[in-house]
Amino acid sequence: MTRLLPPGRHGVDAVTPGDRIETKRHAVTAADIDAFAALSGDRFEIHMSDAAAQSHGFPGRVAHGLLVLSLIDGLKNQAPAQFDAIASLSWDWSFRGPVFIGDVIGATITVAAKRAVTKPDRGILTLAFDVTNQSGETVQQGTNQVLAYR
Repeated sequence: MTRLLPPGRHGVDAVTPGDRIETKRHAVTAADIDAFAALSGDRFEIHMSDAAAQSHGFPGRVAHGLLVLSLIDGLKNQAPAQFDAIASLSWDWSFRGPVFIGDVIGATITVAAKRAVTKPDRGILTLAFDVTNQSGETVQQGTNQVLAYR
């Protein structure tokens, strides 16, 4: 049986595969895209210009995939329910659909697996992310392995 985790920090021993967290949602803005482009140096034309995005078949500017991933990771770290994490170990990620200015994104994060490690006070959680827009369409999906306290 799956459960929505209550507010608080949850260690490896306190969660079971199937447990999940729902993040808040974030409306993607032109300022988000511009700031990410300035920080990352990624000024690919579909991110910077409506006309360029339209020439590639999009209705308008497209948010960077890594911007969306970064926003989702931030939303995870602001959620009332959190994993008692120490560090991210890996990401395995798919960009399933474009995110545009004005789209409202959020994620369901589900514990996919957990395992012990050599240090007895720690373990590894595999977290499965389903990132959706305001229409419920999946725009990104993937997993993140985190080192967490037990």
